Amino acid sequence: MTLPSCSAFTFAAFSLPPLPRKKFKAKHLAFSLATIGLSTCLAVPASAQSNSLDTVIVTGTRARDRTVLTSTSPIDILTAEDLQRAAGSDGTLGSALQTLLPSFNLPRQSNSGGADHVRAAQLRGLSPDQVLVLVNGKRRHTTAIVNLESKVGKGTNPVDFNAIPVNAIKRIEVLRDGAGAQYGSDAIAGVINVILEDAPNGGEIQLGAGTHRTKFAPTDQRITDGKMVDLSVKAGMPLGTGGFLRGGVELSHRDATNRAGLDEIPFFENQTPENLALLNKRNYRAGDPKLEQTSLWFNSAAQFGNDIEAYGFGTWSKRRSNGAAFFRYPDSSANVSSVYPQGYLPETTGRDTNLSLSGGLKGSWGTEWYYDASLSFGRNGFDYGLNHSLNASLGEASPTSFHLGDYTFNQLTANLDATRELNFGLAKPAYLALGAELRRERFQTRPGDLASYQIGPIEAPSGAQAGPGLQPADAANVSRHVAGLYADLSAELTSSLYGSAALRWDRYSDFGSAATGKLSARYAFTPEVAARATVSSSFRAPSLAQSAFSFTVTDRGEGGILSQVRTLPVSNPIARALGATDLKAEKARNFSLGLTAQPSKGVSVSLDAYQILVDNRITLSERLGGDALRDFIKTNFGIAGVDGVNFFTNAVDTRTRGVDLVTSWETAVANGKLQLTLAASYATTRLRGERPLPAQLAQLGISTSLVGLEERNTLTTATPSNRSIFSAQWQGSEWTFGGRLTRHGATTRVFDFGDGFTPTQTYAAVWQLDLEAELRLNRQLRLAIGAVNVGDKYPTRSISDIAYFGNLPYDVLSPIGFNGAYYYARLKYAF
Repeated sequence: MTLPSCSAFTFAAFSLPPLPRKKFKAKHLAFSLATIGLSTCLAVPASAQSNSLDTVIVTGTRARDRTVLTSTSPIDILTAEDLQRAAGSDGTLGSALQTLLPSFNLPRQSNSGGADHVRAAQLRGLSPDQVLVLVNGKRRHTTAIVNLESKVGKGTNPVDFNAIPVNAIKRIEVLRDGAGAQYGSDAIAGVINVILEDAPNGGEIQLGAGTHRTKFAPTDQRITDGKMVDLSVKAGMPLGTGGFLRGGVELSHRDATNRAGLDEIPFFENQTPENLALLNKRNYRAGDPKLEQTSLWFNSAAQFGNDIEAYGFGTWSKRRSNGAAFFRYPDSSANVSSVYPQGYLPETTGRDTNLSLSGGLKGSWGTEWYYDASLSFGRNGFDYGLNHSLNASLGEASPTSFHLGDYTFNQLTANLDATRELNFGLAKPAYLALGAELRRERFQTRPGDLASYQIGPIEAPSGAQAGPGLQPADAANVSRHVAGLYADLSAELTSSLYGSAALRWDRYSDFGSAATGKLSARYAFTPEVAARATVSSSFRAPSLAQSAFSFTVTDRGEGGILSQVRTLPVSNPIARALGATDLKAEKARNFSLGLTAQPSKGVSVSLDAYQILVDNRITLSERLGGDALRDFIKTNFGIAGVDGVNFFTNAVDTRTRGVDLVTSWETAVANGKLQLTLAASYATTRLRGERPLPAQLAQLGISTSLVGLEERNTLTTATPSNRSIFSAQWQGSEWTFGGRLTRHGATTRVFDFGDGFTPTQTYAAVWQLDLEAELRLNRQLRLAIGAVNVGDKYPTRSISDIAYFGNLPYDVLSPIGFNGAYYYARLKYAF
């Protein structure tokens, strides 16, 4: 293979105009530029497989001739084989995306309430609800659960990636650019489009099994746990001429993992013989939940005549999971010793059901227009519960299992899209796309059982421990309607210049309208080297849950007096009196500039720099309290004992800047095919504006910021600023060998325990190595064995002020997780 001239390519790379320099670390950009030159000169490249480079993309463009390298925006294509090999220790789509995409982050929450059951993902370090997810180009519904105890994703309602079965996927297109003018709300960080399998023949049966095996330093143990078994089946059949029906099922079971440390017994617990007997024992649980999941899916199309196609597709999943909560000690006011003489470890339960169905017609009107008319329905239902708990105020009469509440989100969407070619006398026809969207959304919550929030006759903590349940007064039932219109025009303006423009207008019945636009262009200096740039505006509408969610914790305070801490919707009269206002849409401005190159056969490189400015980001306010606030609420609303409140606000503006590098190289080696890939991402977010404390709160003597220290940490430094993934795969006639080396960047955790006690720790970058070997036993049967995190690496140990008295030795923030090495085998039969 003849490699390109290093000097010629380096000149092209360094011809990029610079990013704004203020507070942007030039060394990171210089590193990326140096890496791009080095990777090409040494033929060490990176992330999209070369066999995907010529695939015509359908995300981020209405034209029918764009590919990964000819797109005006950065886009990745992940094949079904990529995803299956990268699904990791839990076999889920979210884990596969994190393994393959350096800008995608999916932290493993633990002891975090609902976040133990529904994991929130990020793209480019932004909020989990600032990425749009499509399935076959149709908007996917979001989750219903409102997480108040999570770190990343607190107060958001993102899409649950793990509810989409991996064996249903043909490929995934990941648009790393703002796309509000093309798709409407949520597409600030980008768009992830899941394309379902559509083969009319053949099928596959796959059986996988694995387990964690690790040396756990905090307890000096060899631990084997987290055993997983999954079975998937899929098959297809033709429907008439040109049609197909394909579907499948995916079953998975995973045992829990536990990486809790040795208990030092918190100083504020009673230092009695009953409690001290548990000293230096593993009383807590920190790790992945136990879960069982069943998923079904189908995809279909049928031809009617020469110009009409009817299509339908859908997914359904049901997941049962058991999370962890903090241990309750034997001699504690939260315990009834006759019920739990050794103390108890509450276990949160989640019953999560997702349904998504779409159907439509596509075809041509006359000889010029092509249309796609569709109707889609999506639903998420989450049943939240508790086992191994109690309501201490009920004494021995307390149940030990509780229903904490139900959360439901429904979405019904109608779309009409029309495209045609226009002849402007250019070398190629232009593409015009027009479309309309109507959507109805509904969010509902239903209360838990009485005992989950009840205040019993005994003077002890009330409500279910590790709860409490949702109270009837907090139940919500809200809906809204959305209408959208868009226009998109793209054209090959010259033989070297391609451009596109898009405009969109959306109207929401609950908060108003939003107009967005996008301009993008690609200029080819030579057939091998091109520059691309985009400027766009996007928005994210406040979710119904953020507007309507209400939650109350009622307990006894000093002297047995009842007290409350309340999360209030902004429409609540108390919240209004304290300065809350209607939530506004988050508004974003995206700028990107990139370079793509194919300097020789089998080699591709792309480098994209970007800036995202987001105004009016929605966050959950700091808990606000004090004697004056309590007296104000009692005097004006007749509610006594409200010690604290919080509510959602448009409190901050942020700026995110970053660089994405993607290179790949493919060549023939040793009678096989060698693929080397390298992908690297760097992004930082800082606060650039903050709303002042409302005057109503200042008048009550409250001086804290609306956005607390911990939330600032979540928005800026809790996510790794950089990740790099280097992969190598050799495929021969019988054997396939693969390896992946990932560098997870540093993360920072900040706690605010009050009175100026704010323990802070930065967790160092960590390297992870994954290996796999696959043997083709015959034309139909393949056997693979592999290991994730072969080196059994862990994040930095947490300092004592963060490790909660030795019980939680590792933080959840690092993408490497804290389960250690995982070993697996996979048997696949194709027919």
